[in-house]
Amino acid sequence: MNIDGTVDDVTKDSFTLDYGQGVITVEFDDGDRDADAYKLVEGDQVSVAGVIDDDFYEMAKIEASSVYVESLGTYFYANSVDEEDPVITVNTPLVISNMTVQGTVSSTDDESFALDVGAQKLTVETDDMVYDPLDDEGYQKIEKGDIVSVTGNMNNELFDGRVLEADTVTTLFNNLES
Repeated sequence: MNIDGTVDDVTKDSFTLDYGQGVITVEFDDGDRDADAYKLVEGDQVSVAGVIDDDFYEMAKIEASSVYVESLGTYFYANSVDEEDPVITVNTPLVISNMTVQGTVSSTDDESFALDVGAQKLTVETDDMVYDPLDDEGYQKIEKGDIVSVTGNMNNELFDGRVLEADTVTTLFNNLES
Protein backbone atom coordinates (compact mmCIF):
# COMPACT_ATOMS: atom_id res chain seq x y z
CA MET A 1 0.00 0.00 0.00
CA ASN A 2 1.11 3.61 -0.59
CA ILE A 3 -0.08 6.61 1.40
CA ASP A 4 0.95 10.29 1.31
CA GLY A 5 0.79 12.74 4.16
CA THR A 6 2.53 14.95 6.69
CA VAL A 7 4.69 13.74 9.58
CA ASP A 8 2.83 14.64 12.77
CA ASP A 9 4.93 13.16 15.61
CA VAL A 10 8.26 11.27 15.57
CA THR A 11 9.62 8.60 17.93
CA LYS A 12 12.69 6.35 17.66
CA ASP A 13 11.23 3.65 15.37
CA SER A 14 7.90 5.14 14.30
CA PHE A 15 6.03 8.30 13.42
CA THR A 16 2.45 9.45 13.17
CA LEU A 17 1.27 10.29 9.66
CA ASP A 18 -1.56 12.76 9.03
CA TYR A 19 -3.03 11.63 5.70
CA GLY A 20 -5.79 14.23 5.55
CA GLN A 21 -8.66 12.03 6.74
CA GLY A 22 -7.03 10.97 9.99
CA VAL A 23 -3.74 9.80 11.43
CA ILE A 24 -1.99 6.43 11.46
CA THR A 25 1.16 5.17 13.14
CA VAL A 26 3.95 4.16 10.76
CA GLU A 27 6.59 1.76 12.09
CA PHE A 28 9.89 2.50 10.40
CA ASP A 29 12.36 -0.15 11.58
CA ASP A 30 15.50 1.17 9.89
CA GLY A 31 18.86 0.38 11.44
CA ASP A 32 20.42 3.34 9.60
CA ARG A 33 18.23 6.07 11.17
CA ASP A 34 20.84 7.19 13.67
CA ALA A 35 22.69 10.41 14.39
CA ASP A 36 24.62 10.41 11.09
CA ALA A 37 21.52 9.89 8.92
CA TYR A 38 18.47 12.05 8.22
CA LYS A 39 15.78 12.09 10.91
CA LEU A 40 12.16 12.77 10.05
CA VAL A 41 10.75 15.94 11.57
CA GLU A 42 7.24 17.24 12.13
CA GLY A 43 5.89 18.80 8.95
CA ASP A 44 7.87 16.63 6.50
CA GLN A 45 5.75 15.75 3.45
CA VAL A 46 6.25 12.02 2.86
CA SER A 47 5.02 9.11 0.79
CA VAL A 48 5.00 5.79 2.66
CA ALA A 49 5.05 2.33 1.05
CA GLY A 50 4.43 -0.64 3.29
CA VAL A 51 2.11 -3.25 4.70
CA ILE A 52 -0.92 -2.61 6.91
CA ASP A 53 -0.39 -4.33 10.26
CA ASP A 54 -3.80 -4.96 11.81
CA ASP A 55 -2.96 -7.13 14.84
CA PHE A 56 -5.90 -8.37 16.90
CA TYR A 57 -5.27 -6.34 20.09
CA GLU A 58 -3.58 -3.32 18.51
CA MET A 59 -4.68 -0.31 16.48
CA ALA A 60 -3.96 -0.59 12.76
CA LYS A 61 -0.54 0.70 11.73
CA ILE A 62 1.72 0.56 8.71
CA GLU A 63 4.96 -1.40 8.65
CA ALA A 64 6.95 0.81 6.23
CA SER A 65 9.25 -0.62 3.57
CA SER A 66 10.17 2.84 2.24
CA VAL A 67 9.55 6.49 3.04
CA TYR A 68 10.03 9.16 0.37
CA VAL A 69 10.81 12.60 1.84
CA GLU A 70 9.66 15.26 -0.62
CA SER A 71 11.95 18.07 0.63
CA LEU A 72 15.03 15.85 0.14
CA GLY A 73 13.87 14.15 -3.05
CA THR A 74 15.01 10.79 -1.74
CA TYR A 75 13.82 7.44 -0.39
CA PHE A 76 14.74 5.81 2.92
CA TYR A 77 14.31 2.04 3.10
CA ALA A 78 13.35 -0.13 6.04
CA ASN A 79 12.35 -3.66 6.90
CA SER A 80 8.57 -4.01 6.58
CA VAL A 81 8.52 -7.28 8.52
CA ASP A 82 6.63 -6.99 11.80
CA GLU A 83 9.12 -8.19 14.41
CA GLU A 84 6.32 -8.68 16.93
CA ASP A 85 4.47 -11.29 14.81
CA PRO A 86 5.60 -14.87 14.16
CA VAL A 87 7.57 -15.36 10.96
CA ILE A 88 6.04 -17.51 8.22
CA THR A 89 8.37 -18.58 5.42
CA VAL A 90 7.00 -18.86 1.90
CA ASN A 91 9.16 -20.22 -0.91
CA THR A 92 9.03 -18.00 -3.98
CA PRO A 93 10.43 -18.60 -7.44
CA LEU A 94 14.09 -17.70 -7.82
CA VAL A 95 14.90 -14.88 -10.27
CA ILE A 96 18.24 -15.97 -11.74
CA SER A 97 19.34 -12.62 -13.17
CA ASN A 98 18.51 -10.61 -10.02
CA MET A 99 21.53 -10.08 -7.79
CA THR A 100 23.06 -7.89 -5.10
CA VAL A 101 26.73 -6.88 -5.09
CA GLN A 102 28.80 -4.68 -2.81
CA GLY A 103 31.96 -2.81 -3.67
CA THR A 104 33.81 0.48 -3.98
CA VAL A 105 32.92 3.04 -6.65
CA SER A 106 36.04 3.60 -8.79
CA SER A 107 34.58 6.10 -11.31
CA THR A 108 31.28 7.74 -12.32
CA ASP A 109 29.68 9.31 -15.38
CA ASP A 110 26.16 10.57 -16.19
CA GLU A 111 24.39 7.19 -16.44
CA SER A 112 26.69 4.63 -14.82
CA PHE A 113 29.53 3.99 -12.44
CA ALA A 114 32.33 1.44 -12.18
CA LEU A 115 32.19 -0.79 -9.12
CA ASP A 116 35.36 -2.48 -7.85
CA VAL A 117 34.25 -5.86 -6.49
CA GLY A 118 37.66 -7.29 -5.63
CA ALA A 119 39.61 -8.61 -8.60
CA GLN A 120 37.02 -7.38 -11.10
CA LYS A 121 35.30 -4.17 -12.07
CA LEU A 122 31.63 -4.11 -12.90
CA THR A 123 29.72 -1.42 -14.79
CA VAL A 124 26.52 -0.37 -13.00
CA GLU A 125 23.92 1.47 -15.09
CA THR A 126 21.48 3.72 -13.21
CA ASP A 127 19.54 5.25 -16.13
CA ASP A 128 16.43 3.06 -15.57
CA MET A 129 16.14 3.86 -11.85
CA VAL A 130 13.22 6.01 -10.59
CA TYR A 131 15.75 8.41 -9.02
CA ASP A 132 19.25 9.25 -10.21
CA PRO A 133 21.96 8.73 -7.57
CA LEU A 134 24.55 10.24 -9.94
CA ASP A 135 23.01 13.72 -10.28
CA ASP A 136 23.19 16.66 -7.88
CA GLU A 137 19.50 16.42 -6.89
CA GLY A 138 18.15 14.53 -3.88
CA TYR A 139 19.74 13.15 -0.75
CA GLN A 140 21.87 10.39 -2.32
CA LYS A 141 24.94 11.28 -4.40
CA ILE A 142 27.21 8.42 -5.51
CA GLU A 143 30.86 9.49 -5.83
CA LYS A 144 34.24 7.85 -6.35
CA GLY A 145 35.39 6.07 -3.19
CA ASP A 146 31.90 5.36 -1.83
CA ILE A 147 31.11 1.81 -0.74
CA VAL A 148 27.69 0.76 -2.05
CA SER A 149 25.34 -2.20 -2.29
CA VAL A 150 23.58 -2.56 -5.66
CA THR A 151 20.58 -4.75 -6.48
CA GLY A 152 19.63 -5.31 -10.10
CA ASN A 153 19.80 -7.51 -13.17
CA MET A 154 22.99 -8.67 -14.88
CA ASN A 155 23.29 -8.29 -18.65
CA ASN A 156 26.07 -9.20 -21.03
CA GLU A 157 26.34 -6.31 -23.48
CA LEU A 158 28.29 -6.74 -26.71
CA PHE A 159 30.72 -3.84 -26.30
CA ASP A 160 30.50 -3.08 -22.58
CA GLY A 161 30.87 -6.62 -21.22
CA ARG A 162 29.09 -7.43 -17.96
CA VAL A 163 26.69 -4.66 -16.93
CA LEU A 164 24.49 -4.59 -13.83
CA GLU A 165 21.29 -2.62 -14.46
CA ALA A 166 20.53 -1.22 -11.01
CA ASP A 167 17.10 -1.32 -9.37
CA THR A 168 18.41 0.08 -6.08
CA VAL A 169 21.70 1.55 -4.87
CA THR A 170 22.32 1.80 -1.13
CA THR A 171 25.26 3.83 0.16
CA LEU A 172 27.04 1.87 2.90
CA PHE A 173 29.91 4.36 3.35
CA ASN A 174 30.38 7.88 1.99
CA ASN A 175 33.90 8.82 0.99
CA LEU A 176 34.09 12.28 2.53
CA GLU A 177 37.43 13.10 0.83
CA SER A 178 36.04 13.22 -2.72
